[in-house]
Amino acid sequence: MKNIQINHAQKGFTLIELMIVVAIIGILAAIAIPQYQDYIARSQMTRVVGELSSLKTAAETSLMRGETPSGADDLGFTESSLLSADPTTNLDSTNQFTITGILGGDASTAVNGVKVVLTRTPQGAWSCAVSGDDPGGWDDSFIPTGCADSL
Repeated sequence: MKNIQINHAQKGFTLIELMIVVAIIGILAAIAIPQYQDYIARSQMTRVVGELSSLKTAAETSLMRGETPSGADDLGFTESSLLSADPTTNLDSTNQFTITGILGGDASTAVNGVKVVLTRTPQGAWSCAVSGDDPGGWDDSFIPTGCADSL
């Protein structure tokens, strides 16, 4: 009679190997998800500052002509999914002009309710300021470069 050898090679992964892989994926997800949410909040803040800044040229033109823009629509603002409403404009008694936008709509919860204000001095210098009423998950790193922390 012939001696038959049976090959018992392992096929597939053991339970412990699968549990280790799941644990590693869980740890990576625990690190990556908050970082991704911070990235989204920072990019949304930068986008809103960019959208509001695009109105500065039209505001300069109006102010140089001696006209006072009555709203963001007069400056050519169309629409933003990240703002709760159209931006507001104001020319105060000291000839300081402001463009104000409040994040809402599709904005991340970390930046929802944050106010972005672009201010033009009578001399023509523009500045940016950001403030919020305790938005959930707010971090100062969300403020774009060139903007101040509060009003």
